[in-house]
Amino acid sequence: MPRKNTEKTSKPVATKASKTLRSSTASSAAKSAAGSALAQRKTAKESSAAAAKAASKTLRSSKASPAAKSAAASTLTQRRNRKK
Repeated sequence: MPRKNTEKTSKPVATKASKTLRSSTASSAAKSAAGSALAQRKTAKESSAAAAKAASKTLRSSKASPAAKSAAASTLTQRRNRKK
């Protein structure tokens, strides 16, 4: 049985996620991943599949800012690995 997610978004990453959400140049995928990271600031809930997909897209983008990539990495960290 997979272990329960206990990860939470740290304050520095939450600050970067906030910056990404306020950016006029950030992509919708980056903003989705940042929103998910912020939503998990105080709770250990798991990232949704859609948020994880957006985070993956953001991490692969050459145009994403370091702040957006940091928030995306946090979102992916909070997703359980579901390999069978």
